[in-house]
Amino acid sequence: MVKFRALGPFQAESDGQVLDLGGQRQQAVLARLLVAGGRAVPVGVLIDELWPGEPPAQALSTIQGYVSRLRRALEPDRAPREQAGILVSAPPGYALRATVEQVDSWRFDHLVKSDHGDDPVRTLEQMEAALALWRGPALAEFLDLPWAVTEGQRLEELRLLAVERRGDAAVRLGRTSALIPDLEAHASAYPLREEAWRLLALALYRAGRQGDALGALRRAREVLREELGLDLGPTLQRLEQDIFSQAPHLDAPAPRDSGASGAAAGHRSAAGSGPGFVTLSGAGTATGSGTGSAADSVSAEQLRVVIADDQALVRTGLKVVLEFEPGLELVGEAENGEQAIAVVQATRPDVVLMDIQMPRLDGLAAARRILAAEGPPKVIMMTTFGTDDNLYAALRAGVSGFVLKTSPPEQLVAAIRAAVAGDALLDPAVTTHLIAAFAGRRDPAAPAGLSDSDLDLIKLVARGFTNRQIAVTLAVPEHEIADEVAALLRRLELLDRAQLVVLAYESGLVSPGSPES
Repeated sequence: MVKFRALGPFQAESDGQVLDLGGQRQQAVLARLLVAGGRAVPVGVLIDELWPGEPPAQALSTIQGYVSRLRRALEPDRAPREQAGILVSAPPGYALRATVEQVDSWRFDHLVKSDHGDDPVRTLEQMEAALALWRGPALAEFLDLPWAVTEGQRLEELRLLAVERRGDAAVRLGRTSALIPDLEAHASAYPLREEAWRLLALALYRAGRQGDALGALRRAREVLREELGLDLGPTLQRLEQDIFSQAPHLDAPAPRDSGASGAAAGHRSAAGSGPGFVTLSGAGTATGSGTGSAADSVSAEQLRVVIADDQALVRTGLKVVLEFEPGLELVGEAENGEQAIAVVQATRPDVVLMDIQMPRLDGLAAARRILAAEGPPKVIMMTTFGTDDNLYAALRAGVSGFVLKTSPPEQLVAAIRAAVAGDALLDPAVTTHLIAAFAGRRDPAAPAGLSDSDLDLIKLVARGFTNRQIAVTLAVPEHEIADEVAALLRRLELLDRAQLVVLAYESGLVSPGSPES
């Protein structure tokens, strides 16, 4: 069985022998397919991403040659006319067929993102197993290629999250003394991560080093003030007060449902954050027929919003956005998934802005639990990296938006209002990610009983058009479009507009590389 390694030097091995994958550009083809997670990558995308800006004239034949040689390396015993079983053709491109156990980065991703419930023993075991897969920086050989840089950063975020989840589980189990050197190194290397300081201070206190614990929190405060102009987040402030008062609950492992966890969803620098970091890339939900403009229907309402993000800087930026936007009221904030569920239950907001990767319980799992409750709020997911997996999983979970943290705050406000009103806003760049996830699927079929006008409407929704934009495109009143979309949802037994978008891709109504995409 062939195994692939991306968490360190890029390799493929079979029966313990490292395979010859050829030159770096040829290896990059395999690496790019590995990053796609088993989904097909169109040949045009491979060409553009392997030669950014200026692909050679013979790029197509070069790619075909790379694939042919890689197939021989991966399956040397395959007969000349026998169909490839690992690097397969998946029109309009290629895909890597492997199991999670065969690819170290896939297994690592699975271990970190799995919902371990509230079992610190299992969490500790899983995080240890995940971190043991790392042999060095991920995809370091391909850092001249933007897609490799993005994936490397995503995996590094998950690695830091795994380090902190491991530390949290160990602290909750009372295994602190041996952990302190590692936590000290982690906090020193990533001083803007509040969760790193929380774990270090708590471990020091439980080791009988109260002064050192307070010293760690003072260092954290100094760094946050110098680098970001911020004070400690609520969790660290509470911990500092508890250490001063020698609160009894600090003497034993924290209760499993304490929800006291800090910022751990990924290493984000100050340069990439702040009030203007949010970009709308979301799929809003549609919950009723409605008439008129979505924005007009909610403009007069006071919308109650909860922010759930593990980074103090992100929360501060979002609070600034809400503070200066009429009609939006912040009613609560959370630093991890467990806290988010509790805050939503206590405040009953209209909208939750939820980071997709957080400690203790990741945002996507928390969103599923929130949406499963009676009368749930709208949930808009936030992420630094809009990967195919995250986008598709978020849409499948029934969230009302998918937000990237890189563009103007007014787009976030638009996403909030659209979600509550039942309209949808889809950024074309994110739509492209979602389309690529369905490349190579065979025999798609649209639902039976739909007219041509129905199909045209679904395609426009899938392309990210709002009701108003569709109305302008088709030259019909906007309220008629709202009624038609609502009728489609009822007829297809779909809960919301996001599910209509997924249906369009799954059924082949929007195809990778087509003009409609």
